[in-house]
Amino acid sequence: MLKRVKRFKRVILVTGTPGVGKTAVSVALASRLNATHIDLSELVEQEKLISGVDKARGTLIADMDRVSKRVQEIVRDCKRDVIIDGHYAANVVPAKKVHRVFVLRRDPDELQRWMKDHGFKERKLWENLAAEILDVCLWEAVKVCGPNKVCEVNVSGKGIEEVVEDIMSVLKRRGKCRVGIVDWLGKLEAEGRLQDFLKDF
Repeated sequence: MLKRVKRFKRVILVTGTPGVGKTAVSVALASRLNATHIDLSELVEQEKLISGVDKARGTLIADMDRVSKRVQEIVRDCKRDVIIDGHYAANVVPAKKVHRVFVLRRDPDELQRWMKDHGFKERKLWENLAAEILDVCLWEAVKVCGPNKVCEVNVSGKGIEEVVEDIMSVLKRRGKCRVGIVDWLGKLEAEGRLQDFLKDF
């Protein structure tokens, strides 16, 4: 009689700059994997895990200690894979418990259009564009979880299902997990447009 091999639950992080599609991709991915989805922004708001309000940006300030503790409770009690999405997802679970970190990347022109359409203005708009161009979420993930667990995914011009397929390919070991697939800084420098995006606020 064949013995059934027990599969360990995986903790998969989906991170990136606001506007790259983290939540939509995470919801679709969780559905494909029959996994539990944790939207960090929603969790912070619903359970009031905040330490204050950033009036300049019009956003809540997450209490990272409380958020991390709550996320780890949910992960511990889960019997299936867990997808955690948020731009600070790499900071809420110990790196040793993370299976993969998917950093979604979006072309700055496309991202700027999305942000303007969704009401991002002035400081909030330019700070988030700068974060994407300067690889902030990518390098934070690499710093916390190490380069071997971090996978960049270029979502530019792609629909949600196409992005999910890219991620599934890596999880099934058909596709490669790697960083350095985009260079927005170099692209904009070569086009002579960098100063159009890196504004002084």
